[in-house]
Amino acid sequence: MSKKTPHDSDVSFIQALAELLRENDLTELQVKRDYGENDSLNVRVSRQMQMVAQASAPASAPAPAAPAASQPTPAAPVASESADPASHPGAVTSPMVGTVYLSPEPGAAAFVAVGATVSEGDTLVIVEAMKTMNHIPAPRAGTVKRILVEDGGPVEFGAPLMIIE
Repeated sequence: MSKKTPHDSDVSFIQALAELLRENDLTELQVKRDYGENDSLNVRVSRQMQMVAQASAPASAPAPAAPAASQPTPAAPVASESADPASHPGAVTSPMVGTVYLSPEPGAAAFVAVGATVSEGDTLVIVEAMKTMNHIPAPRAGTVKRILVEDGGPVEFGAPLMIIE
């Protein structure tokens, strides 16, 4: 019975994780709880977001408002391209959850800009996760076609950061 007691709270713990996921607009959260030797709980709570492009636009309304206004004007192909940039063959995705920075420090020039030519291994952005600055390198050489994130904005695991062709 004593082994059962800690596990009774697991349901409320999982509900709290789901609420944390929803409140912070996260797509995935993973936690491990150790109760003792050979007794632990591994929880992975995730949700699938249907409209990633529309969900991120209101959260980052100040800067993307101008690009968003210029993108829908051309036609539907641009809208479908922006609806799922992760499926683009040149998409560079985030290897972790964190905060993305386009420059090495506030006020400094960005690592890359649209139209810039990059070599494999060049730093594209920094993703801060748990107070650690992680330089995200270019996976291949090419030209930066689109930057899909806002400086200082949140980024999820697997979220597209930019398009390199």
